[in-house]
Amino acid sequence: MPISRRLIVGTALAAPYVARAQSSGAQSNVVRIGVLNDRSGPYRDNTGAGSVVCAQAAVAEFGDQGFRVELISADHQNKPDVSISIARQWFDRDQVDMVLDLPTSSVALAVAGVVRDKNKVMVNSGGGTADLTGVACTPNTVHWTYDTFMLSRSTASQLVKAGGDKWFFITADYVFGQQLERDAARFVVASGGKVMGRAAYPFPETTDFSSYLLQAQASGANVIGFASAGNDTVNGVKQAHEFGLNKSMRMAALLAHPTDVDAIGRELAQGLYLTGSFYWDLNDGTRALTKRVIDQMPQKHPPNMIQAGCYAGTLHYLKAVKAVGAAKMHDGAAVVAQMKAMPTEDIAFGRGRIREDGRALFPAYLFEAKAPKDMRSTWDVLKLVATTPAEESWRPVSEGGCSLVRS
Repeated sequence: MPISRRLIVGTALAAPYVARAQSSGAQSNVVRIGVLNDRSGPYRDNTGAGSVVCAQAAVAEFGDQGFRVELISADHQNKPDVSISIARQWFDRDQVDMVLDLPTSSVALAVAGVVRDKNKVMVNSGGGTADLTGVACTPNTVHWTYDTFMLSRSTASQLVKAGGDKWFFITADYVFGQQLERDAARFVVASGGKVMGRAAYPFPETTDFSSYLLQAQASGANVIGFASAGNDTVNGVKQAHEFGLNKSMRMAALLAHPTDVDAIGRELAQGLYLTGSFYWDLNDGTRALTKRVIDQMPQKHPPNMIQAGCYAGTLHYLKAVKAVGAAKMHDGAAVVAQMKAMPTEDIAFGRGRIREDGRALFPAYLFEAKAPKDMRSTWDVLKLVATTPAEESWRPVSEGGCSLVRS
């Protein structure tokens, strides 16, 4: 894909970019975007280089609009302290205007505070905590793609309706996993189901889930809810099959992607339930984005919802920068206010809007992993089971506790 912008992908602290930026001095007609995510840990396949590719596609699509766009990236190692250090350097020394992606909820929450203090912009696609549009909301944050409330409402409510009414949770013991379990348990009970038990495991140190799976098996549950993501979910589902739990229990991955289905193995993953706001084969628009980026994606796999969110969030951000004009293009709060004032529209998510709390609104889709015999192509791994409309998918704005919301 030809790129009409200067694209610079740096190392952990973006050193190659820094030298060039310092030599040219601050330039008011340059907008700099930093993709901050996991490049080496459990979420590297679900975010990582693929998020950079999708952000790059948005920069190319935006084209020449009277200012230059520069893109850099760094590995935050899923550590809040590392993330804060990188963000501060980007903002203080490298004139970065917007930070993007931010998987791992503790990282997203930590960086959101720095973004607010420096009056920059954060477009979160990878971090799942709903607190970003609740008690931790700021005038500088937009939350794209998904959150714990949306994942839980779609997956838990729909599965209870389908007979999966007794749940056991295996939970990553940090902010994201805790909130995911909390929200899913709420919707299980609200839909008439029961929570039979839970087991929290140390994150990210755990690879052996056998003791937690045995607890699930003994609980009497008919659904295992994996309140986790990435390699943890992959390992958990694989090991559940080793114990034969798939014969008596449904598997619900409260955050998973097509690449996770592939990593689990098509035979073992069949019947796995998961929720998303994007799937590469959902409609003509999602297929168009996939065709545009797939040759640059790692292992040439289709973009997942987080990576597609980096495309869509970047594109909407750049439209807002253009709309506020040169005088305010580096004023983070002003740009985010413009992002909220403008309807969103792109080929990945279609039309939507951003609420006053920073929550971007799109439908939520419940998928089931296909049996291998039903797959028409290599990445034809999911079938749509149910759709929750955009206005029903997310936590009501009145319940989040966001200080930006006027009663």
